Amino acid sequence: MTEFSKRVEQVSISGIREVFEAAGEDAINLGLGQPDFPTPEHARSAAVEAIQAGETDAYTSNKGTESLRESISAKFERDRGLAVDPEDIIATAGGSEALHLVMEAHVDQGDEVIYPDPGFVAYEALTHVAGGEPKPLPLREDLTLDPATVEEHITEDTAAFIVNSPGNPTGAVQSEADMKEFARIAEEHDVLCVSDEVYEHIVFDGEHHSPMEYTDSGNVVVVSACSKTYSMTGWRLGWVVGSNERVERMLRVHQYVQACASAPAQYAAEGAIDGPQDVVDEMVATFEERRDLVVDGLTDMGLEVPEPKGAFYVMPKVPEGWVDEVLDRGVVVVPGEAFGEHGEGYARISYATSTEELEEALDVMREATEAVR
Repeated sequence: MTEFSKRVEQVSISGIREVFEAAGEDAINLGLGQPDFPTPEHARSAAVEAIQAGETDAYTSNKGTESLRESISAKFERDRGLAVDPEDIIATAGGSEALHLVMEAHVDQGDEVIYPDPGFVAYEALTHVAGGEPKPLPLREDLTLDPATVEEHITEDTAAFIVNSPGNPTGAVQSEADMKEFARIAEEHDVLCVSDEVYEHIVFDGEHHSPMEYTDSGNVVVVSACSKTYSMTGWRLGWVVGSNERVERMLRVHQYVQACASAPAQYAAEGAIDGPQDVVDEMVATFEERRDLVVDGLTDMGLEVPEPKGAFYVMPKVPEGWVDEVLDRGVVVVPGEAFGEHGEGYARISYATSTEELEEALDVMREATEAVR
């Protein structure tokens, strides 16, 4: 077995697939991060127009079309007040590939990667695939990552630390003060900060901030995507932004494993970013209403619920046996330990589905809560 094969064998989805496979076809699935909104019409139309014009018949630049990268650059100026050179952007096959590029380009055999626990399952998996050593860190009571804890665990072997805000699976949003600290840590310790901002526009309380706003050291790389903001998970279109030196390093990986992101998806993304943003506001308002419904329902059951300030997940503390009772009654939720050992005793619930299904699921959860008490 090759060294790479051994690393891949270490990659695990931590039981999430087993949870989904065990659920019946009639189950209410609150385990997926899939918005139940259609892709905006102006995004779909942009792809169709490009296809009909023959603009999607050939490879694009490895980095992506110039027009898409200019749109992403303008988006950074519009949203964050940041001037980003389009040459410092790579369009990728979703946020997942963007994360993969960052890890493969910056993590060597034995390097440590710090990330939140509970945290997105890909952080551990991609660290293993790159040959690195995962270093998960526990979160605060509100499920945010403490910069002081990150700084305390940085060693000479640390290649990168990952910040995810708004967070999956927690829904937590890091404060501006936290982001400034993460930027300082990256600069002072000369270590890469990977900022996963896939849920950047789905914020209910406070504002989203990026550590890239607070340093020009080149030690922050931002990963994002159209997947959640524009309900475009199936289009597989994301991007990674960083200093020119880091982008060129990541491009060497991207151009051989992917060549370029799908051309139709690139045109759809450009249409989504440049088009009307009221559809995003409408989705976020709906997610906030669903957040309130679910949080109130779980709290009424007597569960302890750190209130999510963004994304579309809530992560309540649950009694032993609660997840199994809910699953047995036909509602899919994900056990917290699937996202790391510090997730034990929690469950992740997605409210990216209809209000009707959420109300029905809450009735089931009440029954399950009574059953385990």
